[in-house]
Amino acid sequence: MKWFDKIFKPLHQKVHEISHNSSSEADEELDRAIALSLSDHYDDKPAARDKGATDNDEALARALQESFISEGPSGFSSGFSSGFPFGGDGRTRRFSGAHVCARCKKTIGPGRFLSCMGGLWHPECFRCTSCNKPISGSEFSVSGNDPYHKDCYKELFHPRCDVCNLFIPPNYSGLIEYRVHPFWGQRYCPSHEDDNTPRCCSCERLETKNNKYVVLDDGRKLCLECMDSAVMDTNEGQPLYQEIINFYEGMNMKITQQIPMLLVERQALNEARAHESNGHHLTETRGLTLSEEQTVTSVFRRPRSRGFFGEMRTESMKLRRNCEVTAILVLYGLPRLLTGSILAHELMHAWLRLNGYPSHLNPVVEEGICQVMAHTWLESQIGSSSSSSHGAAKPAPHQFDTSKLREFVMHQIAMDPSPAYGDGFRIGQSAVVQFGLPRTLDHIKLTGDFPVS
Repeated sequence: MKWFDKIFKPLHQKVHEISHNSSSEADEELDRAIALSLSDHYDDKPAARDKGATDNDEALARALQESFISEGPSGFSSGFSSGFPFGGDGRTRRFSGAHVCARCKKTIGPGRFLSCMGGLWHPECFRCTSCNKPISGSEFSVSGNDPYHKDCYKELFHPRCDVCNLFIPPNYSGLIEYRVHPFWGQRYCPSHEDDNTPRCCSCERLETKNNKYVVLDDGRKLCLECMDSAVMDTNEGQPLYQEIINFYEGMNMKITQQIPMLLVERQALNEARAHESNGHHLTETRGLTLSEEQTVTSVFRRPRSRGFFGEMRTESMKLRRNCEVTAILVLYGLPRLLTGSILAHELMHAWLRLNGYPSHLNPVVEEGICQVMAHTWLESQIGSSSSSSHGAAKPAPHQFDTSKLREFVMHQIAMDPSPAYGDGFRIGQSAVVQFGLPRTLDHIKLTGDFPVS
C-alpha cells in the first residue's frame, strides 16, 4: 500500500533586536549621549544658542533615534523612548503621547519599546500567545496574527512522530517531511520505515514508544488491539468457521461438503502453497484453499488465562481428498474480523469448485468475486457482537472496539492496488450492484467473466 508523504514548513522568523542595551559598554555610551542631549534642553541656566547649535542637536537626535529603532528582517525592532527630543517614528520632535501600545492601548512613555507586527509595544506587553510570557531574544514565530516563542510554537505546531514521540526532524531542504498511513492517519518519521520498527501483521500500524507489540511464535508482530480478538488456534477458529458457512447458506449458497479448516503458522502456509499446482496468491499469503492431498501442520494451544495465550503446540495432519476441495488453511493469530474475511474469501473458492465452475478462471474474476464475498460478510458484521462466535473459548469481553478494525479490513479490500484482488473486487462489486449476485454468478459460470452493461 502506498503511504502518503506530508510536508510541513515551519513558520519561524529570524529577528535581530537592535537596541541600546546590546552590550554594557554600548549602554554606557548611549546613556551618556542621551544625557548630554537632554541636558541641553533642561539646563536651569539658559545659554545663548545659535541656529547651528540647534541643527546639530537635531542631527544628533536623529542619529541616536536611527540607532535605537532599526528595522530587522522580521519586522521586529527595539527602541528607546526618552520623551524628548525624538519619538518612535524616527522624527525629531517632542514626544506627544501619540504612540500607543498595540496590546494595552496605553501611551508608550519613556523607556524601551518594540516595533513589530505593524505596531508598537511595551516590552512586557509583547507576549507569547501560548504561555503569556513576554517575548524576548532574537527570534519569535507567528501563526496568523499571533506571536509565539519559538519553543512554544514548536510545541504547538511542529509535528511529532506518533512512533517515537519526538519532533519530526527537517529534511535536507529544511522542510518537515513525514509519512502518514492512509487509513489510520498514523504520522511518523520516514526513518522508521528502514530502522526495523515493528509493524502489526494485521492492521499495519507501527509499534509506538508506549505500546509494545506481542511477538508470535512465527516471528510476526501483533498490536494489543488486534491481539484482543485474535483467533489463535484451530479449535478456537471452528465457531467462526461455522458462522461463515451459515452466512453462505443464508445467501442460498450452501456448502455441500464438509471441508476441514485448519489454522497454521506462516511457514506451514507457505509450504502448502508451494505444493499447490494452481491458484493465484499474494506475496504474503493469509489463506489457502487446497485441492490436493497434503500433510499439514496445524496450530493448537492451551486455553487462554487472563488474556495471555497458552503454550503453542502443533500437530501434523494428513489431508485426504474426498471432493474437489481438500481443506482450507488460514494463518493463525489474526483478529476475528480479518480471520472471518479470509474464511469468507476461501470458502468462495471452495464453493466455485464444488459447483462446477471452470477450473481455470481468470484470476481477476475468481479472486475478485471471492473478495466481494469477503467484503459482503464484513458488511454483515456492522453492529454485531464480535465475541459471540467464540463461545466459551473467550468468555472475557473485548477491551477494544472492533468497528474501526472492520472498516480498515474493508478499506484494504476496496483500495487494494493489485490487478487480481483489487481490480477484480471493484469490477465484481460493480457487477453485483448492477445485476445482483445470482445473475453475476450465472454469467461467470457460462462465460468465465463478469457481466457488463
